[in-house]
Amino acid sequence: MKLETGRLALREFTTEDAGFILGLLNEPSFLRFIGDKGVRTLDDARGYLLKGPIDSYARNGFGLCLVTLKQDGTPIGMCGLVKRDTLEHPDIGFAFLPLYWSRGYAVEAASAVLAWARGTFGLPRILAVVQEDNASSIRLLHRLGLTRQGTVRMPPDDHEVSLFGCDT
Repeated sequence: MKLETGRLALREFTTEDAGFILGLLNEPSFLRFIGDKGVRTLDDARGYLLKGPIDSYARNGFGLCLVTLKQDGTPIGMCGLVKRDTLEHPDIGFAFLPLYWSRGYAVEAASAVLAWARGTFGLPRILAVVQEDNASSIRLLHRLGLTRQGTVRMPPDDHEVSLFGCDT
């Protein structure tokens, strides 16, 4: 999968992206709003990529992708679809380095992912899960056309999060 927008390029992760993933997954904002994935070393990051996004590409045809600035290839975040055992439909996920927040990159990347998902897979419904106190992500989901559907408990710690969704 390769997507381009006016300012961004999205592509599938490879194990060569482990250094970026190590940094992103240990950002305080990632740990607070998404959770601690236990990634502390480059080997952990490679394992995360192999068992997560890269495995998802093979199983589902989609997964989280690296988001880079088109002008110079700088990695700034990740965005894509995740198919969780606990949810009936795929959900959109995104995380960006704080340096790139409030510049419209997340909505640009997520809009491209949603258009791709609709056009390529014809998915009938897209979901999203978000911490109830993550106001920025909730605003982004609203901009994408997703509405709050209720709450759901997510493994591994069975914590409750808001569930958003939209029909495609």
